[in-house]
Amino acid sequence: MNIPFLDNWRKRHGGERGGQSLASAVGGDPDGVAELLAECELLRVRAGQQGLELDDTPTSLEALDQLPPRWREDPEELPWVGNDAGLYLGTVIVRTVRGASWHVWPGGHPVVRLASGREINVVEAGLDWAAHGSPELSQVYAEAAEA
Repeated sequence: MNIPFLDNWRKRHGGERGGQSLASAVGGDPDGVAELLAECELLRVRAGQQGLELDDTPTSLEALDQLPPRWREDPEELPWVGNDAGLYLGTVIVRTVRGASWHVWPGGHPVVRLASGREINVVEAGLDWAAHGSPELSQVYAEAAEA
């Protein structure tokens, strides 16, 4: 999986591929990894251009669901927006749902693990949302919050 900000993270933590992995970093610095995953720069810029400030709350997910999907007009931008949308969804869940935390599979794929042990593939949900509009980000959040 290609997460754009990881190149900078890898440079700070031991090189391109040979240093500490993101998966092992979650155990050593979960707050730092959560901050890194919360950047979602492209999504924040695109939302801001449409007058929406992303404040890491469930309400902002509802507002994102209502944005006109202009990113679908650019096939190169769509997967980046989708990736950011998934990471943003995960950020909101981790910050507001009791017991939720980031977990990174050994291959570097970030997911959100709920207190129940269920894992949500938030990046996949974000990509589906960006491409098709469903599932809505607020709906994925609601399901995570009630678990």
